[in-house]
Amino acid sequence: MEKKKKKQNGLSQSIGYAGGYKTLIILGCILSAAAAVLGLAPYVCVWLVARDSLAVFPNLSTAPDLALYGWMAVWFAVANVLVYFAALMCTHLAAFRTARNIRNTLMRHVVKLPLGYFVSGQSGLMRKQIDENAGLTEDMLAHKLPDLTGAIVTPIAAIVVLFVFDWVMGLLCLLTMVLALVSMFAMMSGDNATFFHRYQLEVEKMSGEAVEYVRGIPVVKVFQQTVYSFKAFYNAIMSYSDLAGKYSMSCQKGQTFFLTCINGAFALLVPAALIIANSGDSLVVLANFIFYALFAPACGGMINRIMYASDAVRQTDEAMFKLNRILEEKPLPEPNVPKKPQGASIEFRNVTFYYNGMEKPALDHVSFSVPEDGTVALVGPSGGGKTTAASLIPRFWDVQEGSVLIGGVDVREIAKEELMRNVAFVFQDTKLFKKSLYENIRSSRSDATREQVLAAAHAAQCDDILEKMPNGIDTVVGTKGVYLSGGEAQRIALARAILKDAPIIVLDEATAFADPENEYQIQKAFEELTRGKTVLMIAHRLSTIQNVDQILVLNDGKVIESGTQAELLQQKGKYAAMWADYSRTAQWKVGKEALA
Repeated sequence: MEKKKKKQNGLSQSIGYAGGYKTLIILGCILSAAAAVLGLAPYVCVWLVARDSLAVFPNLSTAPDLALYGWMAVWFAVANVLVYFAALMCTHLAAFRTARNIRNTLMRHVVKLPLGYFVSGQSGLMRKQIDENAGLTEDMLAHKLPDLTGAIVTPIAAIVVLFVFDWVMGLLCLLTMVLALVSMFAMMSGDNATFFHRYQLEVEKMSGEAVEYVRGIPVVKVFQQTVYSFKAFYNAIMSYSDLAGKYSMSCQKGQTFFLTCINGAFALLVPAALIIANSGDSLVVLANFIFYALFAPACGGMINRIMYASDAVRQTDEAMFKLNRILEEKPLPEPNVPKKPQGASIEFRNVTFYYNGMEKPALDHVSFSVPEDGTVALVGPSGGGKTTAASLIPRFWDVQEGSVLIGGVDVREIAKEELMRNVAFVFQDTKLFKKSLYENIRSSRSDATREQVLAAAHAAQCDDILEKMPNGIDTVVGTKGVYLSGGEAQRIALARAILKDAPIIVLDEATAFADPENEYQIQKAFEELTRGKTVLMIAHRLSTIQNVDQILVLNDGKVIESGTQAELLQQKGKYAAMWADYSRTAQWKVGKEALA
């Protein structure tokens, strides 16, 4: 079944999401095909008018059916519009439901993915891919698919019409259509067959680098740099330009031949009509010529529609390819028989963990424990594995070797909801929703009362923040100039954690963006948050961990030292060197005395 699914193209996969609305897609395509046939009928009426007019010329009043043919052409045209409108109504209804189903399917899958998938920087790109690519499939089903159906049916009906009146002139028109199709498919084959995929990759790369460039504009202006100083952005632009330029040049001859074919039928019809007129009824030949001269450009329009519709099919293939990449991400396995942790202790048993694509482990046979109600700090150089170790506790990822235990139970044997109830994680980079401060704090516990939310905010030392807000705790963050500093946002995040009241607290350098005043407030909030809790904290400011129960020094994914601050300073190892550097940094001053 899985192999069969992989063989499906993007169009068939997107239709598969239509569910019960698939019938509307089929009906819409049938109506579009009928509209395409009706669109050819006015040309036949034109031929009838030309035939009867030339037969009695110049006494046109003696041709009784001219008005009838004219009205027939009008009603066929009106019927074409109405039937096509009905086709689009059907496909639009189905397309809206299909796009909704795609988004729902993706989001239901996304919420099952491990938290590490989002922490690794995939969330923004994922949101963009789900939204934009679901929109592409919607456009394909709503507009391009009925157009594609009409574009395929029209040439088939046109071939019949072409040979009804004069097979020679019909054959010439058909020849130009065939040559145009051959030219079009030649342009889309070979290296150009994968152009759209490569084009999308280049656009994504250029867009990503553009964001980084925009973020760095202050640096560019201050140091009077140009776009050329942002090598990655410049290279992305040049790579995109090179790809687009090569593709355009590769299509130069094919596109010229294609346009010549779809617009050059008239050049063949004129000599053909003259030759045929010498050996037949010239008035009939003239009527046929008028018909084919008008019908040939319509045939060119049909080929153009096929080209644009086929391009839309390729876009849909690319859209579904990107959506399938998200669906291929596997959620972490849930335990068949979940267990509940017996207490709030944390233990790492011989843990080894690799990030995807990395040959060197982020953690290499790490073992340590945090007793219930105890506080352990992780310190060490950047890239040493501190954040990785902290992230394994709430199961952002699963370890490859060893185990992480909470209350004596492997986190892989704890149900996801139970694990989340037991762990509160305060990130270094705080994320606030564009909602009120009240809703931001209450997001950690949906059943909390207003009094409980206010109490958590007070415990997190947020009173001064609420006092200066225009609507107090009901002020919406990010609107009308309401923004919080890094330290203030961190205190709101701590209020969340306090409200959640989980027995285990994981702090990932929670004072990183705080000024001295905010740091003091945050330290007071820590006292409330960590009272009676099991705490694992990551710290770069060594002054914040002097009184913890144990300090672990991680370097290159291994625990190289452990003990209290006094014990580690006596060892005169890595931590002692870090403390000495930190103490010198804390005493550093700007001025002449610093240079002495």
